[in-house]
Amino acid sequence: MQNKKDFNKNHRMLTLLTWAFIFLVWFIITRFNLVSHLIVPSPGEVIQTFIAIVKDGYNGISLWEHLGISMLRLLIASALAIVTAVPLGLFSGYFSKVGAVVDSIVQFYRPLPPLAYYVVLILWLGIGESSKVTLLYLAAFAPIYIACVAAVANIRVEYLLSAKSLGASGKDLFFQIVFPACLPDIFTSIRTAVGVAYTTLVSAEMIAATSGLGWMVIDASRYLKSSVIFVGIIIMGITGVLIDQGLKALEKKIVFWKGYQ
Repeated sequence: MQNKKDFNKNHRMLTLLTWAFIFLVWFIITRFNLVSHLIVPSPGEVIQTFIAIVKDGYNGISLWEHLGISMLRLLIASALAIVTAVPLGLFSGYFSKVGAVVDSIVQFYRPLPPLAYYVVLILWLGIGESSKVTLLYLAAFAPIYIACVAAVANIRVEYLLSAKSLGASGKDLFFQIVFPACLPDIFTSIRTAVGVAYTTLVSAEMIAATSGLGWMVIDASRYLKSSVIFVGIIIMGITGVLIDQGLKALEKKIVFWKGYQ
């Protein structure tokens, strides 16, 4: 049977080969002009554009400022979603009356496209940072909340009954049994929520924004600057992967018992 070390090595090799194949296809398409460069720029053009943006910025704003602004919006919204959705989700799953109040509201707005209610947020909060952060917050809130409710429902009843038989109070049950048992699902939902919020970032920066990675991509699309679009997409993809890997590392450190409960 293949051991874990060999499995991880093979997994990494397959990943590298996959991306090598993607870049090879990209190079062939642009090298032989199978598609217009206005639609698909060559790898060389994208690299040159990246170097130019790093040196001179885009629209008078440095690349790091665009990246920093987007990451700040994402960080604030995700942090707010975590500190509100986790307790509300756990309480809704544990206390049916709380669920009766909160659940229908979340289920109502969850399927709505972000741009549908973004217009309303702008009317209420203006075109500044508040409406953008709120949009990202709402996008991140629902996945965490729903996962927390489901995680509570999936806790084995024997755990709760055993704790009660040993004299555990309601507070002890929640903090010593419910919360630890839900942590693996909470971290998984946070990773999902950050990804959803990141995809919503483009929508948030489409309207009345002058900075951010999403805005940079949208602005470049208006002038058919495909190499800038590719630079923005690649940066967002790489930062998204780095954020997810960071969350996985944090999960491994905190939820060390995952897979063994």
